[in-house]
Amino acid sequence: MNGDVVHGALAAAGSVSLWDLFWQAGLIVKLVMIGLLLCSVWTWAIIIDKTMRYGRVRRQLNNFENNFWSGQSLEELYHTLSERKTSGMGALFVAAMREWKKSFEKGARSPLGLQTRIEKAMDVTLAREMDDLESRLGFLATIGSAAPFVGLFGTVVGIMTSFQAIAGSQSTNLAVVAPGIAEALLATAIGLVAAIPAVVAYNKLSADAGKIGMRLEAFADEFSAILSRQIDERAGQSAR
Repeated sequence: MNGDVVHGALAAAGSVSLWDLFWQAGLIVKLVMIGLLLCSVWTWAIIIDKTMRYGRVRRQLNNFENNFWSGQSLEELYHTLSERKTSGMGALFVAAMREWKKSFEKGARSPLGLQTRIEKAMDVTLAREMDDLESRLGFLATIGSAAPFVGLFGTVVGIMTSFQAIAGSQSTNLAVVAPGIAEALLATAIGLVAAIPAVVAYNKLSADAGKIGMRLEAFADEFSAILSRQIDERAGQSAR
C-alpha cells in the first residue's frame, strides 16, 4: 500500500511542470515570483545596455586620445567637439577649453585663479560623467542582495500554506506534502536566478566603470598640466 502511494505521488510530481507549480501557488507566492521575474528581466536589460555602453565609451576614449595626440591644435579640436554633444574625455576637454576661453576673453589676470577654475570645471564634468556611467548599477546591487531573501519569504509563505493543507487533510503522505513544498521552493529558485547574474554583473560592471573613471581622471590631470604650462607661458609673456 505504501509503495502504491509513493509511486502515485512520484508520477503526479513528474507530470507537474514549473508552469503548473506557479498556477497552483498561493496569491502571495505568485506575487513574489512575478516580482522576481520582472526584476530578473530588468537586470538583464541593464546588463546588456551597460555592456554595450561601456564598449562604446572605450572606443570613444581611444578615438579621442588618437585625435588629441595626433598634433591637431587644441583650438581646432575644441571647435570640432563644441559643435556636437560630447562625453568622456571629449566632455572634459570641452569644459576645460570653454573655461579657458571665457577667462581670457574677460581678461583674467590671475594664473592661479584660472588654473583653479579649469580644474573645477573638469571636476564637475568628471563627476557628471561618472554618475552617468554608474547609473542603475545600484539596482543590480540591490537585486543581488535582496532577491534571495524575497524568494525565501515566498518559500516560507508557501511552506506555511502547505502545513495548513496538511492539517486540513489530516494526512502527511508524499502526495499531500510534495506539491506545496515544490511550489514554495520555486520562489527561492527564482530569487537565486535573479540574484546570481545581478551580483556577477555588478562586480564586473563596477570594475569596468572604475577603469574608465581612472582613464578620465588621468586625462584630466594631464590636460590640466598642459594648460598650466600654457598659462605660465602667457603670464611670462605678459610680464615682459
